[in-house]
Amino acid sequence: MSNADVHHTYKKLYSSSKVAKKRAKKLEKMDWSMSLFVLYFGTDIAYDDVAHHTILFGPRYKGLLDEIFKGSSLPEDFSLYLHVPTVTDKSLAPEGCSAAYVLAPVPHLGRADVDWDEIAEEYGDRIIEALEVEMPDLRNHIVTRRHITPKTFESELAAFKGSAFSVAPKLTQSAYFRPSNEDSGIPGLYLVGAGTHPGAVWPRVLNSATATVDLILSNYQ
Repeated sequence: MSNADVHHTYKKLYSSSKVAKKRAKKLEKMDWSMSLFVLYFGTDIAYDDVAHHTILFGPRYKGLLDEIFKGSSLPEDFSLYLHVPTVTDKSLAPEGCSAAYVLAPVPHLGRADVDWDEIAEEYGDRIIEALEVEMPDLRNHIVTRRHITPKTFESELAAFKGSAFSVAPKLTQSAYFRPSNEDSGIPGLYLVGAGTHPGAVWPRVLNSATATVDLILSNYQ
């Protein structure tokens, strides 16, 4: 059972299989999801007045999405998702402190030629500045931070093109049209995760686990 990136499974883990090579080539012709810039940070004061989950929309909506999914460069603006779990569970940071992460949707590496090694720190600084609407004076209270970029998704998580959600979950690539939970051409290979049926995001990923387990049980009981 593979919960690795579906392209990585076929291209690398099953590289000696002719069936897998065909699967990998087909996947490479499909549309792939956006990537993410994720900034984790801890503060020396408690930000208890923010919500556990917050979405901060930038000045544009459709234009931003078009640039993320169809453009060839990193958009100048961004919309953000902020997660501050210490609002709910104080044990996740030292007393009187907060822990959080914020993510910004960005183009995957196959779409935008971005030198993330060069711009990541500055991009993170811009995001921190934007967050001060919700977390006043944030830049002066961060005591630790780290980020992951599309390059991290590609190099450490083996995600094709650095895509954060595998094959793009558009209508013609969802449910039945995604890679199957059980490969019909490679005996004993089962897939689970965002890249397989029924699709990306947590509810569907959990459903893919259920579907895959049901297949295994039906085949081996």
